This record gives sequence, C-alpha cells and structure tokens, in this order.
Amino acid sequence: MKKLGFGLMRLPLIDPNDLSKVDLEQVKKMADEFIKEGFTYFDTAYPYHKNGFSELAFRECVAKRYPRDAYTIADKLSLFMIDRKEDIPAFFESQLERCGVDYFDYYLLHAMRQELVEKAEQMDAFSFVFEKKREGKIKQVGFSFHDSPEVLEKMLQAYPDIDFVQLQINYLDWEDPSVQSRRCYDLCVKYHKKVIVMEPVKGGLLSVVPEEAKNLLKEKAPERSTASWAIRFAASLDSVMVVLSGMSNLEQLEDNLSYMKEFAPLSKEEFELVFQVAKIIKEKETIPCTSCSYCVDGCPMNIPIPKYFALINLLSKFGESQREEAERRYQNALQRGYGKASDCIGCGQCESHCPQHIEIREMLKLVAKEFE
Repeated sequence: MKKLGFGLMRLPLIDPNDLSKVDLEQVKKMADEFIKEGFTYFDTAYPYHKNGFSELAFRECVAKRYPRDAYTIADKLSLFMIDRKEDIPAFFESQLERCGVDYFDYYLLHAMRQELVEKAEQMDAFSFVFEKKREGKIKQVGFSFHDSPEVLEKMLQAYPDIDFVQLQINYLDWEDPSVQSRRCYDLCVKYHKKVIVMEPVKGGLLSVVPEEAKNLLKEKAPERSTASWAIRFAASLDSVMVVLSGMSNLEQLEDNLSYMKEFAPLSKEEFELVFQVAKIIKEKETIPCTSCSYCVDGCPMNIPIPKYFALINLLSKFGESQREEAERRYQNALQRGYGKASDCIGCGQCESHCPQHIEIREMLKLVAKEFE
C-alpha cells in the first residue's frame, strides 16, 4: 500500500461556517485523483465535520462510485461521544451505514488516553471490536493515541492482539518532552505494531515555518513545498504503514501526490535538515516549558500553567497567523473551568516545583496581557 492516506477531517466546504456543507463535487475530484494514482487509504470518524458528514461524504464520493476492492476505509469508535455500553453496537452499525460499507478495513478506538482507556475497559469496548473482527466486520483493529509512552506500553502489553497504532508524529514533536513521538514510535516497533501517522504537518503549522527555516528547505529543494518535508519525514520511518494528510482542497492533494506517488525516503542529510528546522522553531519559544506539569499540582486557582505557556510559544514560533487559534484554546480552557492567568495570587509554590526555574508568576502576567 502506498504511504499516503486521505484524512477526511478537513474537507472543503461550500459554507465555511457550516461543517455539514461539504463540497461534494470537489471531494469527488479529489478522491478520483487519489485513487487514479494508486492510493487507497481513507480515514474518517463520526466527529469529523458535523453529524457524521465526513462519513456521509465518503459514502457519496467513494463507496457509491468505486468497487469495494478499490479502496480501504478506516473509522473510529469515539467513546467520548458514548455514555452507555449498550449504545456501542448501534453506533458501530450506524457508521457502516453512513460509510456505505459492510465492513471496515481498519477500525480504531478513538483518541485513547488514560481516562478513555479506563472507560473503554469499563464498557468492554476492546471485547466489542475484537468480536466484530471475528465476525468479519472489521479487518484490523487499532487505536489512535494521545498520552504518555508509559500508558502506551501498558496498552500494548494488555492488548497484544492489537494490529496497529495511530500516533501523532512529526519532526517538531519527535523529541518534544510533552508529545514524545519518538518514544511512542519506538514502543510500537518493540511490540511489532504497524504505525499510522496523524498530524504529520502538526495541524498545518509545519507548512508555515519561520522564514529562516523555510529558506533552508527551499535552498535544498526549491520545487518542494514546505509541507512535503513533514510528510516525507513521517513516511520515511520504517514501521510507518501510512501517513494521513487532512487535505482541504484539490491543490493540497496534488501537491501531496507529486512527491508521494513515487515516494523517496529522506536521506541522512535531509533528516539532519528537518531537525535543524525543528531547532530553529524551538529556539523561538518565549517560555522554556517542558509541560512536566509539576507546577500545576496544588495550584489554589486551578490555572493550567503549561497549557497557557504553550499558547504563548505557539505565537512566538509561528506568528500572528496562529492568534485566532491561540485565543480559541484559551477560551476553551476557561469554559472547562480552569482559572484565568490573571487569577494568579502570587503564592509562588509553582516556581518552587519548576525544574526549569521559570519565573512563572511573571510569565502568567504575559499570558493575561495576550489573552485577556
């Protein structure tokens, strides 16, 4: 199987303010081009777009228009949307119907982290998906993952029959202390699991790298897009089966196809180059926070300090193009009941716990100035 997957999370819209109004005619053209060039892997989930419209778009643009052996489809059991064990079978059957298929080639427990692993176990979700595999309604079972290497290893030990794992991997997160992409990838290699990569361009951020970094990449290969380096980095890892790209228009698709249809892994020199780019981006961080979260324990105002510092760093590394996203994340934190940066009472216990010796109280004033 060719290593590029079509992620159906960010499909083109007729109305940019209505996630249900997918531009089906453009998606058909994209799917046609994708399949024509020999690619087969499509990835969807109920939460992508509104009310399952990503799944419906797949049915209309692919399942109804191509024979079943022309494509493979991955979908996900989104337990964060399900409250009762009894509702899982109906959720699964509705996905088959929306996608217009009798079985899923790949089926994932969605966005696994410690609390969702516990919920999955309480609801016997692992037993459910393995039963569906025995019935032939799922060909391969996996999970997408958003937690620490320690949690991942426990899962791989507890469920040795898992076929594959979907990880967030990109050259900026490869050695990042909060994401720990490399450690998670190495665990999958250790346990002989195939890897599917999500967020290879880090939500689009690695297509808009700082000018200094962009110039390095263009000097090496003027004809290649900035995003291509990120996707090729992930695809160059030996245990990676497919790299997902959430393509939003025909131009993005054509760019991806231009270097993935005859894929060439990064050379040693090119690996060194992307890590140099990662270093340039990292050096633009305003706050040297490693997201260890020692500062959060016992905060009397329930301020999610590392999350807020990450927003400051998002702006310093990628500029004003990320202002709207940073402000959205800040407001989301407040809506979830976290304290504002300006709620800090200056007790200082966070600073006594910080291994990086960050002047946290002063930095929280910077957060308040930016977002309040």
